[in-house]
Amino acid sequence: MRSALLAGLAALVLVAPAVAQPIDRHALVTRHNVKLAKVDPSAPLMVGNGQIGFTADITGLQTFPEAYSKLAPLLTEAQWAWHAFPNPNNWSYADVTTPIDVRGTKQPYAYMKDWSEAESRPAMAYLRENPHRFSLGRVGLDLRDRAGNLARFEDLTGTEQTLDLWTGVLTSRFVYDGQTVTVRTQVHPTLDMIVVDVESALVEQGRLKLSVKFPGVSRTLNPDPSDWSHPALHTTKVTAEGAARLDVARRLDATRYFAALQADRAVDFTAAGPHAYVVGPKARSRTLGLEVAFSRQALPKLPTVKAADQATRSHWRSYWTEGAAVDFSGSADPRAAELERRVVLSQYLMALNGAGEVPPQEEGLFSNSWNGKFHLEMHAWHAGHFALWNKPEYLERSLPWYIGHLKDAKARAASHGLKGAWWPKMVGPDGVDSPSKVSPFIMWQQPHPIWMSELIWRDKPTKATLAKYGQLVSETADLLASFPHRDDKGRFVIGPPIIPVQENHDPLTTFNPAFELEYYRWGLETAQRWRLRAGLARKPEWDAVIKGLAPLATKDGLYLPAESAPDFWTVAKSQPCSRRAVGAQCMNRDHPSFLMAYGLIPGKADPETMRRTLRAVESDWDLRQTWGWDYPMAAMTAARLNEPEKAVDWLFYDAKNNKFGVSGMTPRVHLDEHAQAFVPKAGEGGEVGPDGPGYTRAAETYFPSNGSLLAAVAMMAGGWDGSKGPAPGFPKNGKWTVRAEGFKRLP
Repeated sequence: MRSALLAGLAALVLVAPAVAQPIDRHALVTRHNVKLAKVDPSAPLMVGNGQIGFTADITGLQTFPEAYSKLAPLLTEAQWAWHAFPNPNNWSYADVTTPIDVRGTKQPYAYMKDWSEAESRPAMAYLRENPHRFSLGRVGLDLRDRAGNLARFEDLTGTEQTLDLWTGVLTSRFVYDGQTVTVRTQVHPTLDMIVVDVESALVEQGRLKLSVKFPGVSRTLNPDPSDWSHPALHTTKVTAEGAARLDVARRLDATRYFAALQADRAVDFTAAGPHAYVVGPKARSRTLGLEVAFSRQALPKLPTVKAADQATRSHWRSYWTEGAAVDFSGSADPRAAELERRVVLSQYLMALNGAGEVPPQEEGLFSNSWNGKFHLEMHAWHAGHFALWNKPEYLERSLPWYIGHLKDAKARAASHGLKGAWWPKMVGPDGVDSPSKVSPFIMWQQPHPIWMSELIWRDKPTKATLAKYGQLVSETADLLASFPHRDDKGRFVIGPPIIPVQENHDPLTTFNPAFELEYYRWGLETAQRWRLRAGLARKPEWDAVIKGLAPLATKDGLYLPAESAPDFWTVAKSQPCSRRAVGAQCMNRDHPSFLMAYGLIPGKADPETMRRTLRAVESDWDLRQTWGWDYPMAAMTAARLNEPEKAVDWLFYDAKNNKFGVSGMTPRVHLDEHAQAFVPKAGEGGEVGPDGPGYTRAAETYFPSNGSLLAAVAMMAGGWDGSKGPAPGFPKNGKWTVRAEGFKRLP
């Protein structure tokens, strides 16, 4: 009895400071600064501002791309930088649709039966590949030996690199030919501008200058869209030149953009080919500062290098001091420090890659997959956490994209005979659906605008919020109410056709996937609350669907992924994927998405049935063949089930897709029994990676992993509607000290 009492008191002592003692945010952030002493081929570090991202090698710039994995190219990508190859045939969405029978009517879907169809139907290939992201330019060192030859990577010694998260400054040092070189790299917070400051005796000797090059666009778009071999296919025109500034206009087919190179002193801008410039100081100096700015319009006057440095430092100081924070220092659980590192680095990476004017792509601004297009079903994972961390303005940067495309989304719904706004899956900034085997049938992204708008409301419950997002919520809800149909039992049923979050289901036979049922129900209920907040009456047609939606299907006390798969768990238990060969194409793999029905949202699921289902996932799911966001998603379900120990275990599940590297990035790893002869799938880059036989890497980073981690930790530390006490998702076993402040509750 006495030992139990002492243990309880210890737990109280550990939790009590969460309320009383403010977090030392500078200490929290800077203890996780990234430090490298050599090249990590999988993880060039990044600087950026949400609109533009710059991947840097060990020199702090983009000097030696050959030192990195082919999946980790050194790019400068912007959320606004999109290109399309010429379209002389004027192919459009109408040219790639296939009529699919939907309960006796033909409806248009951009459906390809297999990847080879993109080759036989050029319109499909074109619409899938265009528009695409491209790299704006490459900024590197022009470093030479005494004979004037360019330096080789292997000639560098003493390399060291530090990413100061608190200031957003990347400092790189190395020795070349006996001389130390220091490079500081930043990105301005509001201008799409890379800021470089170099210091070395080699600058004074004229052997170290800065290089700016502009690539074309390669027909191989993934993971590196840069083309350096066809200079005649694009143009770079000097529009102005002064003592310290050079302005150029760029043209790639119909795409136009502008760049300005501004130094901190008088320099020579020396052409090094039709699309490259070398920048060196006119007078002897050990230092050289250069700003390289990109824009859709001609660039106005730029701030000085010193002013840009101050603006960048001020921005990142505000980022870390505003909003929520969680500190695990003092915890006895050996995993606590690593969780804190993952959280801090994920906050940094998502500010760079998940907070732009369009929804992020899965690889953010780091590299291309799926031609750089974004997947709207991932938007909630990419950016929803910003609102939970009390930074709603970062989420609100991309939400206007939906408002701007309401007309297109309504036309898509109307083409299917439905009301409201139908949001596609894989799109570019134009909002046009991309042909695919699966994309046209995926529907779990439909309630996302309601979920994200509700998070904004909870942060800012004002009339302005209702006015800004009210139509988006309403039109989205109209689709949620019109997409289900009544079956012969009088129930509202979702699908067919539909592909659930777990994508290995036949779209033409699948119906009533578990998460979609609960998410549609929750979305409609939430949309009704929005009407009441605006002083409007409830919509009867929405209420009819809320009341009539089919319940979640169960069998043997477990939730089924979909009602159309009644034997799912019987087969899973008799032949579990986890005991079969790598790459086995069995059903219990991919996303165990039904867990979200009582995790991401507070669905109507029965807690005890969901608890048993979570246990079945633990024992009978092939968790090798799933994705990085699935582990935090399962942690959210465990937390809502009041199983905090399980929640933490899920965050640390030992899987290739749940490894957070030195930079905080997680790879996207595929299982393939033929991995050594791997051929990348259409739409992806890929190569056999360092993960062992049977594994291939499709990308060196997958940002939904970082976003979902932040959402899960926000829920576990900040709570959810109905939770009790501080940090309700973390164990009260005396091993965790959780100091949390500023979080918004998850619904």
